[in-house]
Amino acid sequence: MSESKKISDAELEIMKVIWESGSSLLFAQIVEALAVKGIAWQKNTLITLLSRLMDKGYLKADKCGRKNEYIPLVTEQDFQVTQTRNFVDRIYKGNVSGLINRLVENDMLTETEYSELKKILEVDKWKKR
Repeated sequence: MSESKKISDAELEIMKVIWESGSSLLFAQIVEALAVKGIAWQKNTLITLLSRLMDKGYLKADKCGRKNEYIPLVTEQDFQVTQTRNFVDRIYKGNVSGLINRLVENDMLTETEYSELKKILEVDKWKKR
């Protein structure tokens, strides 16, 4: 997935609904799941957003009788990795420590998050390579 395949906040809401389901969803199921989140788009708006996600390679649609079943082609984890990498490259010129410094210096981490980060950094991941 490249930077040119950015998705809008609205498209991301749809992807979150599909990822949270753990599988594919029919159109009506997407409408219902969005409604639970307080999102009630017009049918044509949702069809347009789903079409854009398919054009960008995030979803595919299979016919299930007269209905479309929307299947994710990108996992949430892969999306997060790509978006994080793009963010760090764009904002911090690829310097992850710059991001971490900003989080720490500006008290953007809770004590629990800071402790978790320390544990992650203490793991000797590099010896495993």
